[in-house]
Amino acid sequence: MTAEHVLDDRPLAPVRRMANKVPEVTVTFWIVKVLTTGMGETASDLLAHLLGPVPAVALGGLALVVSLAVQFTLRRYTAWAYWTAVVMVSVFGTMAADVLHVGLGVPYAVSTPAFLTVLIAVFALWYASERTLSVHTVRTRRREAFYWAAVLATFALGTAAGDLTATVGFGYAGSVVLFAAAICVPALAHRFCALNAVAAFWTAYVITRPLGASLADWMALSHTRGGLGLGLSPVTLAWTAAIVGCVSWLTLSQRGSRARSAA
Repeated sequence: MTAEHVLDDRPLAPVRRMANKVPEVTVTFWIVKVLTTGMGETASDLLAHLLGPVPAVALGGLALVVSLAVQFTLRRYTAWAYWTAVVMVSVFGTMAADVLHVGLGVPYAVSTPAFLTVLIAVFALWYASERTLSVHTVRTRRREAFYWAAVLATFALGTAAGDLTATVGFGYAGSVVLFAAAICVPALAHRFCALNAVAAFWTAYVITRPLGASLADWMALSHTRGGLGLGLSPVTLAWTAAIVGCVSWLTLSQRGSRARSAA
């Protein structure tokens, strides 16, 4: 998916600007995004199993606040800080969806449209305030706040949607196939049907969550639950190692790019 933005490219209001706080939308971006969704799914379940639901949610919430605080203090996109925040959003977003279902008994068929409504509300407020939903102009604190609110809503929505499809007959393997096909739709619609680039991006962004989560669940969960039975700990560690490797490469690439720009 291309990195151009279409909805709006008007000058920012006369407020204090920063460099863009969001990475370029490349193939690597999508790979790391899917990895974070899967790792967040299994890590959330693992923490709840080891610590209990309440301490796990408290720890996940604290880690999310700290990672976002670090992200907001920076003046430009920094790979390790950005992707750490995404991982923490993934973990806590999973917990939020699970608390509604497991703790409060809210069916996935109810929480999925509820989270979709929250996401639409965030987008509506964002657009009403900034006249754009483009991730290529996140250069003010307000736009950054809207961006992360949208990201958190997409993770909660994607978690609920993935669990919904897994429990209504698709199973985890079937959900992987379903969402792998679904994520191709916005890309093809943007390429061949003139779908707005911003709409295509956010649609694909939402779908990465149930895609990665369904894949990780399929790998980790027992054969009796339709999985490969690899276990939560091994899958979480493997996906974490993959994320660390990718983000390390992105960090080195970022430093190299800055060094060339300064030369």
